[in-house]
Amino acid sequence: MNIGILLVMIIGGAAGLFSTLFLVISLPVVIIWKIYRKIAKGIPLTM
Repeated sequence: MNIGILLVMIIGGAAGLFSTLFLVISLPVVIIWKIYRKIAKGIPLTM
């Protein structure tokens, strides 16, 4: 197999993996943060 294609596959796979992990981690964190602000400070969820 061509080394260039293999490098592109590895880099592309890593980029997809990191972007997926970022979304999976950040979405619950933002939701929990907004719920905390709603309870602690009375700020609406939609702000």
